[in-house]
Amino acid sequence: MTQIKMKIIYIAAVILLLGESNYSNGKNNLKQKGVIAINASDFLNSIGAVSSVTRRGETLEGTIDALKYTGLRWLRAGYEDNAPISDFLEVHKQTGVLFSYGLLSGHSDIQRLLNGSRQLSEKGALLALEGSNEPNNWSLEYNGEVGGHDKSWIPVAKLHRDLYAAAKNDPVLKNYPVWATTEMGAEIDNVGLQFLTIPEGVNTLMPAGTKYADYANCHNYVSHPSWPGLHDNQTWLSSSPGKDCPVDGLYGNFGLTWRNKFQGYSEDELLTLPRVTTETGYAVNEKDGVDEEIQARLYLNLYLSQYKRGWKYTAVYLLKGRANEPEHEAFAFYTLDYKPKQAAHYMHNFTTILADNKKIDSPEKFDYFIPNQPSTTHDLLLQKSNGRFYLVLWGEKFASKIADNIKIELGKNYKTVNIYDPTTGTNIVKELKNVSTVDISLTDHPIVLEIQK
Repeated sequence: MTQIKMKIIYIAAVILLLGESNYSNGKNNLKQKGVIAINASDFLNSIGAVSSVTRRGETLEGTIDALKYTGLRWLRAGYEDNAPISDFLEVHKQTGVLFSYGLLSGHSDIQRLLNGSRQLSEKGALLALEGSNEPNNWSLEYNGEVGGHDKSWIPVAKLHRDLYAAAKNDPVLKNYPVWATTEMGAEIDNVGLQFLTIPEGVNTLMPAGTKYADYANCHNYVSHPSWPGLHDNQTWLSSSPGKDCPVDGLYGNFGLTWRNKFQGYSEDELLTLPRVTTETGYAVNEKDGVDEEIQARLYLNLYLSQYKRGWKYTAVYLLKGRANEPEHEAFAFYTLDYKPKQAAHYMHNFTTILADNKKIDSPEKFDYFIPNQPSTTHDLLLQKSNGRFYLVLWGEKFASKIADNIKIELGKNYKTVNIYDPTTGTNIVKELKNVSTVDISLTDHPIVLEIQK
């Protein structure tokens, strides 16, 4: 065989091999095979917040209005605040919002949780069941045993084992996911809560085969005492499932527990571990240079980074400031008196631009390529039920503030590409005609390209 023929075969093989993958470490690399879009409604369904619904200074009317305006699609709540289920059902009726319903802090009444969950399920308002909240901060009593915090976590483990079994044996609730407790990285003793189901051969205090949950559950706030201040790739890194996550993330709770270094899943296993976030956010903080404007941009990026990196649902803490914890207003979309903060306005714009309630059975492929894609530029391809593609690109230059000027190469010429910027409103900011490339500048928030075939 001649050297020329061998060279041609080699080049063809390399092109074929590279074309098999559209993504590497979250990046779009090649356009040969096309990128399969995600239903826009699936992404929107992932966007949620923490709420007491009609307690701690929240009102039924205020909660409904806030949800209608922001376009959030689910709430994390529980029975700890004693809001009546009838209020949950009215919120769902008025907005379509679903609820994860949990035991939450210090509580252990499984039967009460199941009763409330059944009522939510009957009206189509239930998203998932959740266990106790941060037992490292709130110990609990179960069957006469006190555990969690600085005591043995055996009572916490037994509670979640029994909650899982009760839910899966319930004819109404058996098909709903159960989300794990949070902060199992703080386990005092190795009860195996860092696993959804304890595998063989890991030598935990609870036996192999013990089932706790269907989804891992984290509170991976985008800032942490070990990683204070603003950074480039702030939300991208905090969403990482691996050991490079600089905050209290998946690895420190389900990989190698952060307190006593009990082994959980490998990094490879964590990549595909079903997972949700039931608290995250960044408080307005003068010391860190985070005002309402920066917070609003962080929150837009946060939902995108979380979804792109494998988190099925993400809840920002909080929907509204709480009357009994007024200092927490700094995290919220709304002030204590229901005044929308910038984060609420930008979320309204973003969910309005992407609004869609239907799904395509098989989203299509779309060719695009970003040459020399910067490490702080990220992308998510969505498709609406009307067939239009929405390419969302976001920058993470929160520290350096220097814009990335990028070029998006499309697979062919398109008659119309509309550009939206949720930090300016819901209207088109630029309309391009008959283009095969698009040039944009990214700093610290998303830009949306609407592409018409």
